[in-house]
Amino acid sequence: MACRRNELADPVHGTAKLFSSKVTGFLIRLPDWRYDVVCQTDSGNVAYDNYQGHWGDQSHLDKLLQSYATEKCKLEARRQGYSVTEQTLGDGAIKLSVSVGE
Repeated sequence: MACRRNELADPVHGTAKLFSSKVTGFLIRLPDWRYDVVCQTDSGNVAYDNYQGHWGDQSHLDKLLQSYATEKCKLEARRQGYSVTEQTLGDGAIKLSVSVGE
């Protein structure tokens, strides 16, 4: 869902070459990034190489991570029977309100 929120292709499992290493996990292609972002779901690690912004705009990764956190929070709240509303704030932040009932 995080990829779809950002109009990115769905991740595919595979091995990606970063500048000086190879990493296996779910590969995500961010706009204008030289190397894929690799999400290792077993460990929770996110591997990438953007050479301090020279090979990829950090804001694209930040937006993806924010979208993932938002979707994960909504999913977990709904699994527990809570309702969730989402609001995007003027600065781009996302505010989630979880209704836990009476």
